[in-house]
Amino acid sequence: MTTSMSIVYDAPATGGSADALGPLPEWRLDHLYEGMDSPRFAADLARAQADAKAFAEVWRGQLATVAAEPDGGARLADAVKGYEALQDLVGRVMSYASLLYASDTSDSLRAKFYGDAQERVTALAGDLLFFELELNRLDDAVLEAAMAAPALAHYRPWLEDIRKEKPHQLSDEIEQLFLEKSVAGAAAWNRLFDETMASLRFDFEGESLTLEPLLGKLQDPDETKREAAANALAATLGQNVRLFTLITNALAKDKEVSDRWRKFADVADSRHLANRVEREVVDALVAAVTEAYPRLSHRYYALKARWFGKEKLAHWDRNAPLPGATPRVHSWEEARDTVLSAYAGFSPRMADIARRFFDEGWIDAPVRPGKAPGAFAHPTTPSAHPYVLVNFLGKTRDVTTLAHELGHGVHQVLAGPNGALMAPTPLTLAETASVFGEMLTFRAMLTGVTDPAERKAMLAGKVEDMLNTVVRQIAFYKFERLVHLERRNGELTPERINGFWMQVQSESLGPAIDLRSGYETFWAYIGHFIHSPFYVYAYAFGDCLVNSLYGVYENAREGFAERYLAMLAAGGSKGYGELLAPFGLDAKDPAFWSIGLSVIAGMIDELEAMG
Repeated sequence: MTTSMSIVYDAPATGGSADALGPLPEWRLDHLYEGMDSPRFAADLARAQADAKAFAEVWRGQLATVAAEPDGGARLADAVKGYEALQDLVGRVMSYASLLYASDTSDSLRAKFYGDAQERVTALAGDLLFFELELNRLDDAVLEAAMAAPALAHYRPWLEDIRKEKPHQLSDEIEQLFLEKSVAGAAAWNRLFDETMASLRFDFEGESLTLEPLLGKLQDPDETKREAAANALAATLGQNVRLFTLITNALAKDKEVSDRWRKFADVADSRHLANRVEREVVDALVAAVTEAYPRLSHRYYALKARWFGKEKLAHWDRNAPLPGATPRVHSWEEARDTVLSAYAGFSPRMADIARRFFDEGWIDAPVRPGKAPGAFAHPTTPSAHPYVLVNFLGKTRDVTTLAHELGHGVHQVLAGPNGALMAPTPLTLAETASVFGEMLTFRAMLTGVTDPAERKAMLAGKVEDMLNTVVRQIAFYKFERLVHLERRNGELTPERINGFWMQVQSESLGPAIDLRSGYETFWAYIGHFIHSPFYVYAYAFGDCLVNSLYGVYENAREGFAERYLAMLAAGGSKGYGELLAPFGLDAKDPAFWSIGLSVIAGMIDELEAMG
C-alpha cells in the first residue's frame, strides 16, 4: 500500500504549556483493531495468508490462457477484484501495525509486533508477486481486447499504470528473492534508523530531550537557547554519525544493486517512475529553483539578517522568530476552528470531511517520548479511514502543519472509492491537497491580522515555510544525488557525506547564513533520505503546482472548488497532466515553475517594502 507521508523536517515551534494548548486528542486505533492481542487482527492476518495461497493456486500461470478465452476479460476482472480485496486486507493489517509502532517507536513490544507483522506480510506477498508480473507479460493486443469487458475496463488506469514498470521487471524468481531479502535488508536498516532516532537523547541546559522538543528550541526567542539547541543536536549527531553513515551507505548500495538489475539509467529514475513523472520535468523544476536561489533564499536571509542587525545569521537563527515578535500560542480548539473555517470558506464539503478527523478520533496530537517525529497522514486502506499524526506545540506553524496534514487526509478520503489499487496517488500529486489546504489556512489567518508587526511576522513565517518546502527540499534532492552517485564508486566516509551536505546547503541558503561547526552532520536526522530516497522533490513540485493552482483560484473562483475536489477524487486513476488540464496548467511547460516561484518572490517583495 502507498503511504503518503509529509514529514516536517525543519524545526517545529517551541510549545506553550499544556494548559494553554488544552486537551490534545490521541487517535483511536481500535477502529482498525482492539490491540496487539486482538483476535480480529490474528484472524485477518491468518485469512490474508490463506487467501493469498488460494489466489496463487487458482491464477498462477493461467493469466495468458484466461485472457485469450472468449470471456477472458470478465474472468481477468474477477482475478483483479480478488487481488484488490487482498491488498485492502493486507493494507488494514499493516496500517495498524505501523501506526501502533509510530505511536511509540521506543516500545520493544510494539517494535516486535510491527516487525513480526512485516515479516508475515512480506511472506504472503510472495504468493501474490506473480500476478502483476504475469499481467505485464500479456500481449498488448490481447489485453486491449480483454478490456472490452466493462468489468476489466474499470481497471484500465491501474493496468496501464503497472505496465509502465514492464521494462524494469525481472524474472519471477529474482523478484521473489528481492522481496524476501527486503525484510533483512532495506526494511531492517529503516527500522534501525527509526529506533536509533527514537532512543537518542540531547543534552540541553541540563535537560535530556528527544529530537522533537529539541528541534523546537531552534525557534525559541532567546538566541542563547537556539545556539545551545543547535550545539546539542550537533553533539549527539556527531557521536552517532558513523552509525548513520553506515545506514546511508548500506541503503544506497542496496538501491544501486536494485537499480542496476532493473536497468534504471539514473539514480532517481525509479522514484520518477513511481511518481509517474518524466525525468525532464523534474530536471526543469530543479533547474528553475536553483536559478532562483539568489532572488529567493539568498535575498530573504540577507533581509532577515538586517532585521537582526547582523551581516550574517548563524545557522541556528535561520528559523528564529523576528526580533520583537510576540510569540502566539494557539490552543488545540483554536487551531481546529481556524483550519475548519478556512476549509469551509473554500468548500463546505472539504470542511465536513476534515471535521470527521477531529470528531471521530482520527488524529494523534500530543508530543510524547518515543512518538514518531514530525507529521504525516496515513491513508490506511479504502475500507477504513486515514489517520493524521502531528506533534502539536501551539505555534502558528503547528496550525498550518495541521492544515497540511488534513489536506492529505481529505485527499485520501475522496480518493478512497477508487479502491485499493487506484486510490493511491503519486507523490507529486499527493502533496497538492496538503499544500493547498495549508495555503487556504494561511491566507485566512493573514486576512484577520491588522497589526503591521504581526502581519510582517506571519508573512516572514510563510516565506520561510515556502523556502523550506521549495528551496531546501531541492537542495536535499541535490544532496541525495551526490551521495548516491558517489556511492557507486565505493563507501562514503562521514567526512565525504558531511562535505556534500555543506556544499548544497551553502549554495541554497546563500552568503547571509553562516554554517558553523556542527552543522555538517545535520543531514543525519532527515528521515526521508532513509525511508524514501528522492521523495523530497515532491514537496517542491507540490508547492509550485499549488501556487499556480491558487493563482487560478484567485482569478476565477466560480466552479473552481468543484473541479479541485474532482481532481482529488481521481486518486491515482489519472496522471498529473490530465488532472491539471481543466485548470489550464501544464507542468511540462518550462515557464510553469516560474509561476510558482514568483509567488514566493512576491511575498519577499512585500517584506522588503515593510522595511
